[in-house]
Amino acid sequence: MVNAKTLNDYSTARLEMTEGQLRRIAEAALEEDLGWGDVSTDYFIPSKVSAEARFVARSSGVVAGLDVARAVYQAADSQLRFVPMTLDGSQLEAGQTLAIVQGSARSLLRGERVALNYLQHLSGIATMTARFVAAAAGTKARIVDTRKTTPLMRDLEKYAIRCGGGFNHRRNLSDGVLLKDNHLSALASAGIPLEEALRLGKERLPHLIKIEVEVDRLDQIPAALEGGADVILLDNMSPELMRRAVEMIDGRAMTEASGGINLDSIKAIAESGVDLISSGALTHSAPALDIGLDFEFRVSNII
Repeated sequence: MVNAKTLNDYSTARLEMTEGQLRRIAEAALEEDLGWGDVSTDYFIPSKVSAEARFVARSSGVVAGLDVARAVYQAADSQLRFVPMTLDGSQLEAGQTLAIVQGSARSLLRGERVALNYLQHLSGIATMTARFVAAAAGTKARIVDTRKTTPLMRDLEKYAIRCGGGFNHRRNLSDGVLLKDNHLSALASAGIPLEEALRLGKERLPHLIKIEVEVDRLDQIPAALEGGADVILLDNMSPELMRRAVEMIDGRAMTEASGGINLDSIKAIAESGVDLISSGALTHSAPALDIGLDFEFRVSNII
């Protein structure tokens, strides 16, 4: 077994949640799944049965969510023993054991589905992110997420992005300014030029908040630059058009590519010279990683 000290030495991503926050998430998820009780387990499995359950990868990928699975089982039964065998952010091979849980069979069965749901979903996001990162390797482009996350799971999903080697965009609407097409249309309808809106916004905003402006045409770039945009988002542009946009911007603002990004297109987009590549697919379309929970049951002779 790998000891905890060795594991911590290799940990790169951190789950930015307190134990209390994790426990509340786990308790709410268990409450949703258990209802007024697990009738399959409570009425049929004797209390004297104990078990050891192993989380096992059925396919290769990147693991994320071990602390969440642990929190689920601790919320289900504080007497359960959860032993991680790897770290979030680690590469998995098919057949590899991620963690072992030991204790009451009843408790292990009650928490099985919730723990697996979190672990499979978050590991799926980490795995897809790692594939995007690998596809953009050799360029300066960072892979970043979006706000296209599952409601009330944003912190966990953004953590999974980091486990896969990606980076986080803004966490919520108060983290930074992003003027998208609808914002720009609203400004235009009010007769307010973009340059003027950006200058007024900079006067009102706290100095640490950055401003990003979305463009889908090259002729929109000069106004964004003149107004002092910190980042210019190049939306649904071809790689060649992005290359021309990067040349026009010439380092006066960071550049972000977005819109329809996939594994087939990401290399060419990264080679256009953009600083960031954002994709909502990392969170809203990542397939769950195939992870199983294998049980070994024992019957206690103690009455």
